[in-house]
Amino acid sequence: MSDILRLKSFLYAAEHLNFSEAAKQLHLTQPTISHHIKTLEREYGVQLFERADARIRLTEAGRLLLPRARKFVYDSIELQGIMQAMQEGIAGTLRIACSTTAGKYILPQLAARFSHRYPGIQVSILRCTPEYISPRLLEGEANLGVSSYEILDEELEMQQFFEDVITLIAPSHHPWAANPTIQPSALIGEPFILRESTSGTRRIVLSELAKHDISLDDLNIFMELGNAEAIVRTVAAGYGISFVSTMACLFAQSNIVIVNIEDIALRRKIYMVRKRLDAPHRPQEAFWSFIHDPANLDLLCLAEHHN
Repeated sequence: MSDILRLKSFLYAAEHLNFSEAAKQLHLTQPTISHHIKTLEREYGVQLFERADARIRLTEAGRLLLPRARKFVYDSIELQGIMQAMQEGIAGTLRIACSTTAGKYILPQLAARFSHRYPGIQVSILRCTPEYISPRLLEGEANLGVSSYEILDEELEMQQFFEDVITLIAPSHHPWAANPTIQPSALIGEPFILRESTSGTRRIVLSELAKHDISLDDLNIFMELGNAEAIVRTVAAGYGISFVSTMACLFAQSNIVIVNIEDIALRRKIYMVRKRLDAPHRPQEAFWSFIHDPANLDLLCLAEHHN
């Protein structure tokens, strides 16, 4: 137990780069955190932090230790959950890495329902970019992941979570607001706000536009933003047009309009992903089955109903 607490002290200090914050998170004193880290440094024979004035930063040894310490701590928490589950039924921790805008709207509500059904399971939703879903699952940092595209890896398996709808939005005063539909060619020349290069939304939009002989070079890219909510706010303020998940439009309907494009229907599958495990992880298995419980159909269809 003392080894785990020392590694927890290191982990929290490394993630916050602040001993006081680590002490606050772990409900310990700052001298205790410092003592735990000095003990680790003495045991390993290396310096884990460089200290300058009131600031700290990881040494090379500290950076090497960080992912291993994180995995060790997470594994110990999971083991504790498994032992508790054997005594009380399904219990433990469940960490879900989410990389999609649509997932961020549906997943918290689904997790809340899950927690009501399984009060012994503590659910954490981790913010994650698409390219880090696989590493987080494979390294044990997350038990489940939500991805906007298929991940081809023999160590991972996936199932469809729900279907998302991508729509074109424009400011409410835009001339398109009076048009029932526009032609794809009308997009050319309009100031366009685009998602970042790793975005699933960007991927499907460019793929669909290519079917109409419209490439990235044909678009007048006004700005790139890595956050769908920020894009909606920027469009609502009158700056450009963009494609976003309908889920991101829920709180700005009075300032934007959804524009239909002839012969273009952007739909994508959102997937739930997990690592193929030799040993069962009961909280993960419970959530894996829970997402398609008939009682959750209203949530899974939410994206479609807001088109």
